[in-house]
Amino acid sequence: MQSAKLIVLEKLRLHLFKIFSLLFFILVSFQLCAQSNSPYSRYGLGDAATGGNTTSRGMGGISAAYADINSVNFNNPASYSQFLAVQEQRSKKLSSGRVVLDVGINVSTRSLIAPKTPERFTSSDLIFSYVQVGVPLRKNWGMAFGIRPVSRVGYRINAIDSVKDSFGNTLAISTLHRGTGGTYLPTIGTGFAIKNFSAGFHFGYLFGNKDITLLKQPIGISAIGISDSLQYYPSKHNTFTSFGNIFFDVGFQYVATLKNDKSGNTKLRLGASGNWKQTFNASQNRKVHTYTLGSAGEELTIDSIYEKNGVKGDVIYPSSYKAGVILQHTNINGSAWLFGVDYSTGKWSEYRFYDQQDSLQDSRTIHVGAQLTPRPRSSYFSFVSYRFGFFTGRDYIKVKDDLPLFGASFGMALPVRTSRYAPNQATVFNIGLEYMKRGNDNNLLKENIFRFSLGLNLSDFWFGKKKYE
Repeated sequence: MQSAKLIVLEKLRLHLFKIFSLLFFILVSFQLCAQSNSPYSRYGLGDAATGGNTTSRGMGGISAAYADINSVNFNNPASYSQFLAVQEQRSKKLSSGRVVLDVGINVSTRSLIAPKTPERFTSSDLIFSYVQVGVPLRKNWGMAFGIRPVSRVGYRINAIDSVKDSFGNTLAISTLHRGTGGTYLPTIGTGFAIKNFSAGFHFGYLFGNKDITLLKQPIGISAIGISDSLQYYPSKHNTFTSFGNIFFDVGFQYVATLKNDKSGNTKLRLGASGNWKQTFNASQNRKVHTYTLGSAGEELTIDSIYEKNGVKGDVIYPSSYKAGVILQHTNINGSAWLFGVDYSTGKWSEYRFYDQQDSLQDSRTIHVGAQLTPRPRSSYFSFVSYRFGFFTGRDYIKVKDDLPLFGASFGMALPVRTSRYAPNQATVFNIGLEYMKRGNDNNLLKENIFRFSLGLNLSDFWFGKKKYE
């Protein structure tokens, strides 16, 4: 009786730990401090979100050929075929399967630097990264669903220009360029394997918005032959665009066993994934008006100059592709290593926003990453997997010159102790540290980004049938 109570209490403790861990991630994810200021997010649909889950980011972003039973690699749906499933021997039906919950958040610090000057601006943000659930359906067949951000718009830029009005007045105009918004992608996908070959696809709905505002404020007048009573009021120019449509992407993987003996096994994994060019329906509201500020600082409209709502148009989202290879080895003593290389490209020259091009070009990036798992010993850190990687290439934004990219990363998988009363439950905290340099002295601005990623993987066997003697 006492033993049964201990088992119940231990299982309750584990469930409470997982519930509170998940609640922590949800609360943090939805109480975001969006303070980041990236002028480059004014182009296209905004700054592209960090690709892949925390596991992938720790290895320089490799994901095309990667598959894991304890995480959800949503960059390639073919990997869903590798979710762990146990079949009944006679009926071949699903007896039990390891269901995976994969959640992540990012904390970033971004420094904007004007080349060859001491000017620097630093901002930080905490953002939701992804939430995914992976479910095995049968052996070699799985599915996953979830939501993740695709891009983010967030900038504030002040500029001062001189113009002349129709009366010959020279006006110094202070213009605040302000942008907010972002793009999100909820998806459901499936992947299946036939022998060594796997294929999968995602079906989702990509939606988002861009809210662009220009605040123009006269700050000086040099009048020529007119009355001092002439007044100029600040003006507000706002364009709000919302868009969305069905979204598809596909992926493939192939696994070849190079060695399999008593000492362990060595495998070569190949993978590719991508999406084709897709068109989203868009609606736009445009408004221009002059205003003044009330005693409480509120905005009071003086005159509406132009307003038009519900302007229909299209947003063309470009095609993108990623291909990679991974060589991995697992020893019989539990130690393991893998090394991988990915190449990715985005055809951003195809992008259109209401038939207009932008300062964009096709991107090219090479990702290199590795993971090392030591031989398990008495020390906790011998059970930790260590990840390393880097990436380099050309960004999709081009303002006068190419925008070069370089980044390096480090990550760890920190397992939580498994209880003997619930041996099938597994909890892993994944952490990732990334440094990215965007631009050089030939660009208008350079960005240095430090990012800390925290991922939580919860998994357990579901669908198991109880057996009675």
